[in-house]
Amino acid sequence: MRRTSAALLILLLAVAALAQDAPPASGDDPVIENRLNNLAKELRCLVCQNETLADSQAGLADDLRREIREQMKAGKSDKEIISFLTQRYGQFILYRPQVTPTTYLLWFGPFVLLIGGLVILFHYIRTRRDAIRETPLTGEEQKRATELLNAASPKETA
Repeated sequence: MRRTSAALLILLLAVAALAQDAPPASGDDPVIENRLNNLAKELRCLVCQNETLADSQAGLADDLRREIREQMKAGKSDKEIISFLTQRYGQFILYRPQVTPTTYLLWFGPFVLLIGGLVILFHYIRTRRDAIRETPLTGEEQKRATELLNAASPKETA
């Protein structure tokens, strides 16, 4: 047991030693680095998928940041860079996808499902309410109910 624990500890320490932090921004121009950081917050990391390009530590994210930095140094605008990346990787690279006919389901699907669910719920409640009929008790049922209530309630002694 001790050998297994020791081996596991050594393995975990080795993995932790191999882990890499995101490399520091390797730019000379602070204006370009600021612009890169702002643009990278609008783009999705293709590896992590739930992180922005600015927050990702993946190697591909580093390559994309380097590519964006080179395009910025070449004088391209943010719109041109986004256009280049969307042509290359599709709309998925945008952290907040645009509303287009291909993304209507993404944007409006949850609301359609919610409204559809509410319509079904109200229809179900209405049919259940209509199915329940109130009929008054017959004389015999009323007498039996009174007897049961009297038998169940404790009698007061005076």
